[in-house]
Amino acid sequence: MPSLLGIDNGLTVTKAVIFDVDGTQLSVARRRVPQSMPHARWVERDMAGLWQATAEAIGEAISQSGRPASDIKALAATAHGDGLYLLDENHRPLGAGILSLDSRAGAIVDRWSASQVFAEALRLTGQVPHASAPSALLAWLKENDPVRFSRIAHILSCKDWLRFCLTGIIGTDRTEASTSFTDVRSQSYSPEALRIYGLEQLFDALPPVAHSAEIVGSVTAKAAALTGLAKGTPVASGLHDVTASALGIGGHAEGVVGIVAGTYSINEVVSAEPRTDPRWFCRNAIAPGFWNNMSISPASTANYDWFLDAFCRKDQDEATATGGSIHSMLAGEIDAALKRPSTILFHPYLFGSPYGNLASGSFLGLHGWHDRGDMLKAVLEGIAFNHRTHVEALRDGFAFREARLTGGGSRNPAFAQMFADILNMPVTVTSTDEAAAFGAALCAGAAIGLFPMSQQPLHPKGTTSRRYLPDAERSALFDERFALYSRIAEALKPQWPEIERLASQTIRGTA
Repeated sequence: MPSLLGIDNGLTVTKAVIFDVDGTQLSVARRRVPQSMPHARWVERDMAGLWQATAEAIGEAISQSGRPASDIKALAATAHGDGLYLLDENHRPLGAGILSLDSRAGAIVDRWSASQVFAEALRLTGQVPHASAPSALLAWLKENDPVRFSRIAHILSCKDWLRFCLTGIIGTDRTEASTSFTDVRSQSYSPEALRIYGLEQLFDALPPVAHSAEIVGSVTAKAAALTGLAKGTPVASGLHDVTASALGIGGHAEGVVGIVAGTYSINEVVSAEPRTDPRWFCRNAIAPGFWNNMSISPASTANYDWFLDAFCRKDQDEATATGGSIHSMLAGEIDAALKRPSTILFHPYLFGSPYGNLASGSFLGLHGWHDRGDMLKAVLEGIAFNHRTHVEALRDGFAFREARLTGGGSRNPAFAQMFADILNMPVTVTSTDEAAAFGAALCAGAAIGLFPMSQQPLHPKGTTSRRYLPDAERSALFDERFALYSRIAEALKPQWPEIERLASQTIRGTA
C-alpha cells in the first residue's frame, strides 16, 4: 500500500513520520539532536550528527510502520528556517550548522538598524534582517571568520542539508529561498539583495530553487543503506517548517491566521499580493504569486518549558517514572488559578522578543500569597499575549476571520480557549499530531501526482477538529490586561539595555 514520509527537524529533535496516502499517521520516530553553545549567543549543532540522527529516526519509523520501505512512494523534509548550513567546494560541511536561536550577529543587526540597510532591505526583500537571518550570520562570518567565509561554496538551510544527504543534490525551495536574498516582487534571487548586506561575492553560492512539491532527486544507495529506505525513492524539494505547519493544519490559506505555539511565536497569513512592514516578514508562499506574511519572535512555549525545568523538576521526574504527563499533573493547579483573579503579568522574553535582543522576561504583580499555579497561569497568558502582539500587527495589513492553532500548547483545552478569548476570534485546533511533517508529506504526495497541491491540504482520515469560540466577558477582561501588559513592555524598552549591562558588573566579596 502506498505511503509517504515526512521528515521534520526542529531545534532539538528530528522526526520521521510515515503517513498513509489518506493522511493517517502510521508511525513516528524521534531522535534528540544535541546543541552546542561554545560562546555566549552561539547556538550550533554538528551537521553529520544531525544526518545520523535523522537516518536512525527514518529506519525506526519504517520498522514501526509494519510496512516495507518500498511502500514509501515519495518523501520530503522540513526543518527550522533561517540559520546557516554551509558546504565547501567538495560538498563537505564547513563548520557546525548554526541554528535559528543563534544571536551572535545581534550587534551587526543593531548597526544595520541605525543605517539605511533596514529601509533598503524592507523595500527590496520584504523584510528587515534579524540576528539569525542568513544575511546577518554571513555578514558576521565575513567580519569575524574570514577564512571560513572565503571557503563558502554552498549556502543551505537545515532541511536542504538533509535533502542533500538523501539525494546528493544541492538545492532549496521557494519558501526557504526567500529568507534573505529574494526580490519580494519577482520572488526570485536578487544580486541587489546581497549588495545591501555587503555579500555580493556569494551570489553563486545560493542554491537552485524548485517548487516545494517538485521531485528534485532520489534516495542514493548510500542514504538507503543508512536509513533503510529503498534506493531510488523520489524526494521532493520540501519547505520551511513554518509554512509546513500551516499547510498541515489548513492554515496556509487566505483569510486564516496560522499560529504555531512552539519554541517560536509564529503567526502567519497568506496573501495574493506582497505587503511589507517592519513588523512581519513578507516571504514566498508555496505557490508563485502568493506570499506568506510571518510575524514571529522566539517567545512562545519555550517559556513554559523553562518554568517546568526551573520549578517543576520533581514533578517531571515523577511523571517520567510513572509514565504520566507533566502537563496532566499540573492541569489542576492551572485550572484552579484560571478561576481566580490575579495581579501577576508575565513578559515571555526569556529567549527573545518583538522588542529586540536586549529585552528580558519578568514577573510583575507577584505577591506572597500567589502559588505556583498562579505563576503558571501568568506564563501561559504571557505567551498568548505575545502571540496577540504579532496577530494585531498582521491585522493592520490583512483581513482574516479565524485562527488555526498548532504547537505543543494547542493540546491543552484551557490554553486553546485562552487563545480564543485573548485574540477574540474563533480558534480551531486539529488532532494532527505532526503538522509540519504532514505538510512535508503533502508536498511529497503532490509531487508524484497522488493529489493536487493546493493551499488547503488533504484532511487526514481519523483526525478531528475542535473549535474554540471567544467568550465576550473573558475577552473584555483580557483586553484590559493585555493593554497594561503592552504599556509596561513599552515603558521597559529604555531600561532593558541598562539591565543587560548589569551582567558586566562584578561585585567583590569581602574577606
